[in-house]
Amino acid sequence: MQIRLSDHFSYRKLLRFTLPSIVMMIVASIYSVVDGLFVSNLVGDLALSAVNIIFPATMIIGAAGFMLGTGGSAIVARTLGEGDHELANRYFSMIIYSVIILGVILSVACAIFIEPIARLSGASDLLMDDCIAYGRIMMLGSAAFMLQVSFQSFLVVAEKPHMGLVLSISAGLTNMVLDYVFIAVFEMGVVGAALATVAGYCVGGLIPLVYFFRASPDRLCLSKTQFYPKEFLHTCTNGSSELMSNISASIVGILFNIQLMRIIGEAGVAAHSVMMYVDFVFIAAFLGFSVGSAPIVSYHYGAANHSELKNVFRKSITIIAVTSVVMVLISELLSRPLSFAFVGYDADLLDMTVHGFRLFALCYFFCGINIYASAFFTALSNGIISAFISFMRSLVLRGGLVLLMPIWLGLDGVWTSVIAAEALGACIAVCFFMMQRHKYHYL
Repeated sequence: MQIRLSDHFSYRKLLRFTLPSIVMMIVASIYSVVDGLFVSNLVGDLALSAVNIIFPATMIIGAAGFMLGTGGSAIVARTLGEGDHELANRYFSMIIYSVIILGVILSVACAIFIEPIARLSGASDLLMDDCIAYGRIMMLGSAAFMLQVSFQSFLVVAEKPHMGLVLSISAGLTNMVLDYVFIAVFEMGVVGAALATVAGYCVGGLIPLVYFFRASPDRLCLSKTQFYPKEFLHTCTNGSSELMSNISASIVGILFNIQLMRIIGEAGVAAHSVMMYVDFVFIAAFLGFSVGSAPIVSYHYGAANHSELKNVFRKSITIIAVTSVVMVLISELLSRPLSFAFVGYDADLLDMTVHGFRLFALCYFFCGINIYASAFFTALSNGIISAFISFMRSLVLRGGLVLLMPIWLGLDGVWTSVIAAEALGACIAVCFFMMQRHKYHYL
């Protein structure tokens, strides 16, 4: 039986509804993991470092897709909850057309200026050629990536989360197969990794575009529209937390790489790469649940159904808390085998990676609540609070502490700065939950 946004959600129903989004996010994150495995084991640790140097810059461009997708999906879901289906379709169409236009402009501009972008990202002369080769192709695929991440939110609003799951799996398989063909068979190195990733983006971004063009008008579909300045601005402000979160995370990733290059060199960047690849998968579970549950929050907020809003919030917090503990245990137990899969060919690099990862992984106690808090306030159309939580957690705390803590703790200060930042961010998130509870009636 299909689950509707208007339903009452038990734990089982909430997990069933959000599971496709969780798996979708995890599969999407595997793009980078597979690239890393092939590049590290078949090309080498320097190539792995080059990919990790330029990858945060490519994510900055894709952040606009997250902003328009999450911010716009909350507005569309709320409009559906208010009962105006035709207007919801027009808002949806305006947002998707905006993603396409903005994506093409950013893709071309960043591909042209890839060399100075690589320099600003911390690339050394030793890594520059691979950074440019990988980065230019990834930048040209930014429009498809922006569509993919936008549709991840809108497929949930359209009550088609399983379609999003199938598309993500298909995109992931495309990336994996082509990684093997381009890197292992044709020996194309980082160029092959980039081409395989962009091919996956095209599967996840272009097929939903065709689907929504052909969808029935009584469902969420792409239709004739116009520019709605107020709603577009609201979309941007409402999704600004996701924009800020992704840009901040990318900037912090660049700061991490610069610090590691200064403290220990290219080997430190390679070790950080392994942690980031594993982190992509673990964080994807929190992101997937937050994205999957957000339309439920938006719908019941728009329908003024306070009792169901309380129900969903309380169950979500419980799920996040349990998952956080499980993730820390899993990451501590699997730190060595996961690290070995990437850098098992170098004993010293492996030992450094395992030690760093065991410290870094403690951040999973706190990051789930931070991610959910940001998405929750976005779903309530309060982009200002959502953006503040993301800004403080991602840029101010993570960025500031990674610059300060190595002064006293050296290399360990880089790894433990994430724990401190996430713990302080969780305190901020809980404070906002308490301060806003009477306004939105979720407690």
